[in-house]
Amino acid sequence: MGKFENDARELLRLVGGKENIVALTHCVTRMRFTLADPSIADVPAIEALKSTKGSFTQAGQFQVIIGNEVGDFYDDFVAVSGITGVSKDEAKAIAAKQGNPLQRLMGAIAEVFAPLIPAIITGGLILGFRNVLGDMPYFGPDGNATLASMSVFWSGVNHFLWLIGEAVFHLGIPVGICWSVTRKMGGTEMLGIVMGLTLVSSQLLNAYSVAGATAETWEQYSWNFGFAQVHMVGYQAQVIPAILAAITFNYLERFFKKITPSIIQMIVVPFCSLLLGVMAAHFVLGPIGWALGSAVSAVVYAGITGPARMLFGAIFGGVYAPLVITGLHHMTNAIDLQLIADYGGTMLWPMIALSNIAQGSAVLAMIVLQKGDDDAEQVNIPACLSCYLGVTEPAIFGVNLKYVFPFVCAMIGSACAGFLSCAFSCTANAIGVGGLPGILAMQPQSMPMYAVCMLVAIVVPFVLTYIVGKRQGVDKQAQAVAASLK
Repeated sequence: MGKFENDARELLRLVGGKENIVALTHCVTRMRFTLADPSIADVPAIEALKSTKGSFTQAGQFQVIIGNEVGDFYDDFVAVSGITGVSKDEAKAIAAKQGNPLQRLMGAIAEVFAPLIPAIITGGLILGFRNVLGDMPYFGPDGNATLASMSVFWSGVNHFLWLIGEAVFHLGIPVGICWSVTRKMGGTEMLGIVMGLTLVSSQLLNAYSVAGATAETWEQYSWNFGFAQVHMVGYQAQVIPAILAAITFNYLERFFKKITPSIIQMIVVPFCSLLLGVMAAHFVLGPIGWALGSAVSAVVYAGITGPARMLFGAIFGGVYAPLVITGLHHMTNAIDLQLIADYGGTMLWPMIALSNIAQGSAVLAMIVLQKGDDDAEQVNIPACLSCYLGVTEPAIFGVNLKYVFPFVCAMIGSACAGFLSCAFSCTANAIGVGGLPGILAMQPQSMPMYAVCMLVAIVVPFVLTYIVGKRQGVDKQAQAVAASLK
């Protein structure tokens, strides 16, 4: 038995015992429970355990934050409980059945985009580096040249990096979505990939060239069936067309599996489902999805750039952290990607990165207030670091919501930063790079003012949290704890 045996045994009791656990798994930092009756779990007592750093419920799962040693904790929990864990996918499937329709929708969106996040983060960093190399005219003797224009080497690097950037954002998003939806729906994943590839084929007119297409262009890029012509439109970087195409393909595959004799399924099912799926995608669903995506991005863009854009920025900046708690923040990924596809950049993602920074800054103030309290520092310091790198869950659930006022102070700071971000139209070329590194994703002309917004997101939450914490005696409590340990 390991070092977490006692806490594991106590956690088992506090979640309602073995009989209340329907499914159990873990991720990088959290134990994930699907409980028969979530109300039985004693949340305050669970969060008071020495090994835990907070808890929350999302997408039907009760999640207990353990930290980097969650694997060892999980092993001890399995040993003392006698429960055999299930895979993450099985646990999510069980949890999804227990949620309400909104929770199920948010869970589905999260599961579609979650596997794409590593690629999106990498693509965002790549475009950030290309910003520095090819789009920032701040170098040279006169301070008005880019690194790429001054050096053959850096010009080559800048050109090479676009290979990855294009693969992620222009080609990878539709293909990745089709694969992820197919994986979630239990279809043939390779066919899902092929479905996605048909949306971004080089045979099609690139999505970024559609707006400037002429009659001569469409003569070249059209399928002529004699009785009808269909434009050969590519859906690079498009989200909704890819989702609609993948869902349709998977339902077609299920249908043909049901009606086709098993002896010929290997031939009939993939051929019919893929052929009809691609036809539906290009003849019907693609244009509809394009229109829907453009409508959504147009509405959001109007809010961000219109007369009330500063109010929009303050509200979005303030409420983004609460959206993380509910899971509704997953919707912003699709909107951000659509904004980038339609307008060449997004003003939502900068505010998300600022919200990350604000939550981390509130924790930074708690680190100062609770200096000397070893137990608090074990939670606070890693939570602050992860927040500044774009991962807010340890900070939100492990520190800020535990005391409430740091969370509110961070919301106020994020609202102030969001106000400024929209006021000066700070725009990102890509998404995925959150927290302090988020400035790398910004368009060069936005970087100076975005640096000011980042400073606001650091200073305002820190000062407010420190002042309120002082008034509530958080520092004195920490000093008393530190004294008792001497």
